[in-house]
Amino acid sequence: MLPFATWGWVWYTARQDERPPSDAIVVLGASQYNGRPSPVFEARLRHAADLYTEGVAPVVVTVGGNQPGDNFTEGGSGARWLVEQGLPEDSVVPIGEGADTLESLELVARTFEERGWRTAVIVSDPWHSLRSREMAEDFGIEAATSPARSGPAVLERETQLWYITRETASLWHYWVFGESATVRVDAL
Repeated sequence: MLPFATWGWVWYTARQDERPPSDAIVVLGASQYNGRPSPVFEARLRHAADLYTEGVAPVVVTVGGNQPGDNFTEGGSGARWLVEQGLPEDSVVPIGEGADTLESLELVARTFEERGWRTAVIVSDPWHSLRSREMAEDFGIEAATSPARSGPAVLERETQLWYITRETASLWHYWVFGESATVRVDAL
């Protein structure tokens, strides 16, 4: 019964949109192509820009590393995209490292500690909300989630159901082993 209850919790959390005033908005990376955010990543960045404009937080943190041979990181590509969209450069903090959610949030936690921040609104895909929030809180960040609801990752029901099931398994893997699951998904 617990896996089914967790699936329901992932599903429920995916439908929430929390926007409390926070120290920073944290955008979890997805793929980038030669410095250009993938459509999934761009949807997250666009949502973060809207949250910034609404005054949710004075800073947007973009996070994510790169693949071998890449000239750009997800964090750097995301930050550049946000500045090109009109966010002030001093309001964007790129973290150009992080190979998975756990590693990325550990790096975010270090940045938060260095800057004296404690609260965040995490932007990712809806079904990723629960696991990313749980991980952030385990690193001492008081986290809320405001998922991106546009882009190719949220268009089809089949895709959503697959991701909710995958996130349920990934969350259990994190709880049991304390690490990220190694299932990789190409983020369009």
